[in-house]
Amino acid sequence: HHGQAASPMTLAAEAYRPLADRMRPRTLADFTGQAHILGEGKPLRRAIEDGNLHSMVLWGPPGTGKTTLAKLLAEQTNAEFLPLSAVLAGVKDIRNAVAAARQIRDTEARLTILFIDEVHRFNKAQQDAFLPYVEDGTVIFIGATTENPSFELNRALLSRARTYVLKRLEPTALRAIVDMALADAGNGLGEQNIELPEDWRDRLVQAADGDARRALNLLEIAADLAEETDGRQCIPEAVFNEV
Repeated sequence: HHGQAASPMTLAAEAYRPLADRMRPRTLADFTGQAHILGEGKPLRRAIEDGNLHSMVLWGPPGTGKTTLAKLLAEQTNAEFLPLSAVLAGVKDIRNAVAAARQIRDTEARLTILFIDEVHRFNKAQQDAFLPYVEDGTVIFIGATTENPSFELNRALLSRARTYVLKRLEPTALRAIVDMALADAGNGLGEQNIELPEDWRDRLVQAADGDARRALNLLEIAADLAEETDGRQCIPEAVFNEV
């Protein structure tokens, strides 16, 4: 970077990015699971590849890739990614986000994806504050929820958005993610050369129960507790069981 050096704070923040965040897929090709909506020729896959953005609700269990998908969509379409939490954002925050989206549209001719996490917690005032801007195309709305959106979101908002259902990840998919994290030297734990027997990896996958974030969090905790034995990084079995 030219100009300003990164402050110690930002460097520290970079250094402490959790494994689950570092291993987040950067491209659709790296995305694991959800073939029913992302396989060749499936609607969401086509929308992403054609850069064809529409408002949507991603409904599925934790750790199935809702935020990752929204980020990939933004990346693929060169849209601004503005995340808000339904729990924390007030009407004022929504208005600020809309103002930012308008400015990006007018000055850079780019769209903005307003990503609302836990959108089932969005109250009527919050929904009303931002519905007009979804209707007139100022923002593309992507909501993520673990709850059935048809019970939680008002009709007007749902009628503007397509709902895609994400499924909990199959053990084989989770296992692939764990193996990748252990092998990846750039973003994962590859440099640490951790020895994790096959059946231990499968136990970790079982404990994660379809949730990729949980799998990677467990793996990261275990890896931090590895001890060097004869030049190899091993996790004592008692420690692994504890994790």
